[in-house]
Amino acid sequence: MSQQTDVIHMIMNAGLMVQFVLVLLLFFSIMSWTIMIVKYRYLKKAFRESAYFTDFFWRSRDFADAFGKARKLTKSPIARIFSVGYVELQKLSQSGAPLSRKSSGSKESTLNGRFAGTGTVQRALRRAINTEVTRMTQMVPFLATTGNTAPFIGLFGTVWGIMNSFHDIGLKGSASLAAVAPGISEALIATAAGLAAAIPAVIAFNFFMQKIRIIETELQSFAADFLNIIDRDLIREKEEDD
Repeated sequence: MSQQTDVIHMIMNAGLMVQFVLVLLLFFSIMSWTIMIVKYRYLKKAFRESAYFTDFFWRSRDFADAFGKARKLTKSPIARIFSVGYVELQKLSQSGAPLSRKSSGSKESTLNGRFAGTGTVQRALRRAINTEVTRMTQMVPFLATTGNTAPFIGLFGTVWGIMNSFHDIGLKGSASLAAVAPGISEALIATAAGLAAAIPAVIAFNFFMQKIRIIETELQSFAADFLNIIDRDLIREKEEDD
């Protein structure tokens, strides 16, 4: 308790510049921890709902059923890109017939329309993946900014505080430890605060970027599998039609 009181006392008696640096570092720290909490909860739900939707998709025999489930899983990036692809298929379907994993008795107009739209679906999926990656990485760069700048901001506060301490020593004409130590200890608080803000931010940034890369890989794989299903069914329909 006495140590905490001493730290608070040193902060209250520090110079204005050091106090400003500490307030700035406090802002960085609060923002970083807020982003960490929000992103951790978001990515946790994204992983859980994406795993559930992927399992449902491969067990489903109809795209319409998977689309209905995808609309309920609002936190799943994979469900969202499937919804984009499914809607694009619906737009390109000339007959308006349901788009199922197994297409039996498809009309020629529907087949031709779906053949023509495969490239459009692929582009729509690519745009959707880019949108999802952008959504997942929002605010995460701030953690990198905190990790890169907070130590230097704290070091600036320390250098400024030591400069003032030596200036006061020169005015007082005393260089004893009792005269030097209080000012230097107050200045070093800024460096400690900078490291305290930077270290968690760097760890969280690396953690989140790793998770985002995993989800991005899963999105690419799902989009490729989705397009392969469409192409395979179209080839089968063409062979049956011939």
